[in-house]
Amino acid sequence: MLVVLAAVLTAYATLTQINLKTTRSSANQAVGFYAAEGGLNLRAEVIRNTFVGFNRPVGPGPTTANPCTGTDMGANDFACKSYTFKGRQVPTYVIEDTSASNSGFQIPAGELYAGLTAQQYTYNVYSRATGTNGKPEAVLTMKFQSRLVPLFQFMAFYQKDLEILPGADMNLNGPIHTNGSLYLNANTTSTINGQITVSGSFNRGRKDQNACGGTVNVYDPGTAKSINCNGGATSQIPQSSLDAWNGQIKTAVTQVTVPPTDSFNPTAGNSFWDKADLRIMANYNLIPPVAEVRNGDNSVNPVLTTLLATSGAVTFSNSFYNNREGKSIKMMDVDQVKLMNAIQKSATAGVSLLGPGKDLSDKTEGGLIFYLGADGPNAGNTCSPTNAAACSINNYGTRITNAATLGASASTYPSAPAIQGLSIVSNQAMYTQGDYNAINKKPASIIADSLNVLSNNWNDSNGGPGLAPSATPTTLNAAFLAGTDGTVGSSYNGGLENYPRLHESWNGASATLTYRGSFVSLGQPQHVNGPWSAQKYSAPKRDWQFDTDFKNAANLPPLSPRFVYLRQQLFSRSYDQ
Repeated sequence: MLVVLAAVLTAYATLTQINLKTTRSSANQAVGFYAAEGGLNLRAEVIRNTFVGFNRPVGPGPTTANPCTGTDMGANDFACKSYTFKGRQVPTYVIEDTSASNSGFQIPAGELYAGLTAQQYTYNVYSRATGTNGKPEAVLTMKFQSRLVPLFQFMAFYQKDLEILPGADMNLNGPIHTNGSLYLNANTTSTINGQITVSGSFNRGRKDQNACGGTVNVYDPGTAKSINCNGGATSQIPQSSLDAWNGQIKTAVTQVTVPPTDSFNPTAGNSFWDKADLRIMANYNLIPPVAEVRNGDNSVNPVLTTLLATSGAVTFSNSFYNNREGKSIKMMDVDQVKLMNAIQKSATAGVSLLGPGKDLSDKTEGGLIFYLGADGPNAGNTCSPTNAAACSINNYGTRITNAATLGASASTYPSAPAIQGLSIVSNQAMYTQGDYNAINKKPASIIADSLNVLSNNWNDSNGGPGLAPSATPTTLNAAFLAGTDGTVGSSYNGGLENYPRLHESWNGASATLTYRGSFVSLGQPQHVNGPWSAQKYSAPKRDWQFDTDFKNAANLPPLSPRFVYLRQQLFSRSYDQ
């Protein structure tokens, strides 16, 4: 019996040791699994951030059967990189699947952002967690797609809450996205024909009031269906009720990453500044102010500044009164044709305003990029909900005139090359006066702190405190990216229909504002804080449509901003190591 009992105890001890080892091994493998998974996620985020910064990851990755050993470490964004989690060494590396990458990929029906054209790149990320004993505990692979979607492929794209509350009938053709919540209302009829994606809630009615009215239609996707009010009050509509639109309305979608509004600032590291072909800064530190051509490090280029001065393309005025801001604007007026003529003349002479070897036909970023900003007292002041007065003394602006046709004068320079596209960027308020890009349309965008539209009939002498001079029909073809007010408390920001700030009496149907482009708002303006209710204007007849040419990436404006999102295709674990 003693022998039998000893044998049983020995067997029990052996099984206990085996169980302990098995449990410890399972625990180690679990920790190793999560460590390796962390390595995958970190490398995927590095790839995503590279795209967000307007760059594309470059390789190569390791090439042998024993990656991340010896000299086979890969290079650049795909190189082997090791992390440490819970005492585990986690080497990782990336390999691009070039056979599955597609720069003109159309997002399939049924998916988020269906129908839009994206740049799609496919990557395999590998991660291996090694335990303290030097043996692999988990070997993981993740295949994912990084999709870059241009913001200008949306009729409207808002970083914050989006309100669409038109008075007169409004038809919006094109996709709509908000990283916040959406509020739809109408005095008469509003119709949307395009996929609607909302990160927050979908609401029928006003945001600033508990009221709902008019008719709101959303296409499904081929037939317009009405979204009814709920007893005349603002109400949130759940996704279950929106499923009847067959994927045309999606709520609670993941917020997408967009460029910050301070990327408009004239500082190195901001893409709009770094990649600009011509940087003109109005220097109000000098009296009288001077238009200076700046280098990438923000130093003055004296040779090009002199060339610009002799062109007569830039002048200064203080005669525009902005009722919304309650002040006269220190305006840098830029005659677009004269500026293009000066570029053509300088390029022919061998000292181009655009830099060595560049002329009007340059298409490095898809066309020309002009940065037209202001530098002076309080130019850097920024508004905020807790410091609204900080920008009340900032009254700088840039106005573009003579821009019905983008490019040099055909009569003055008949042999001048046509521009491929034009994006104008400013760290301050931007004003367009008259038709913009209405003849021989080019891919164009205006990117600024706020966006103001003046008609073909505008004259500073007819404006002033409390005045709204008569407007005449005006046409603009350009994507807009600018700040728009947020709705605070019971205030109202004017909605999408008041994205362009108006200063004239458009008299409804007698003066049409024709617009083809895309409205993008990434937040509130940083340098103006006048409320929408202080404007002096009457609404135009709004003939506003999404520019369907932007569906083709070749027709997008230069340096079109993009948002990035990742789509995982495969996650696998290898058990043979």
